[in-house]
Amino acid sequence: MATSTITAEQCAGLVMENIPPIMRFVRAEMRRHGAPGFSMPQFRALAFLSHHPGASLSSVADHLGVTLATASTIADRLVRHGLVERAADPRERRRITLTPTAAGLDLYQQARMATRAKLGHMLEALTAEQLHEIATGLTLLSDAFRKAIDETKHVTSDGA
Repeated sequence: MATSTITAEQCAGLVMENIPPIMRFVRAEMRRHGAPGFSMPQFRALAFLSHHPGASLSSVADHLGVTLATASTIADRLVRHGLVERAADPRERRRITLTPTAAGLDLYQQARMATRAKLGHMLEALTAEQLHEIATGLTLLSDAFRKAIDETKHVTSDGA
């Protein structure tokens, strides 16, 4: 489709059709390069915590789309494997914070780097112009989603 003839709704359809298989590939690669027997929810929790150290158990549950009890079970396994530290928040006794350990960060970074290398190898067949188009498109898409998320947070924090 030429860029001048595609509508926003058609573009949304393309996003919905194409992002899931890309993410399945990325998740499979991350899993392949992670610890043996490591579940995808555990890996997603570790990835979230690597970007949000000290996050609450509730934040992890929200990110994973699971119950607090399920997030607690995932966190327990990560703690048992020495990948995450669990602590009570000194300001709020009932709040549990989770922080990745050096081993957890290392595991996450190794899997991430191996996955990035695999993706890079796959993209080598594209021209420099095609790579630029993909990078530009992904940046635009990411900016649009960040803006929507920021607006949602603003509305939520205002109590609307």
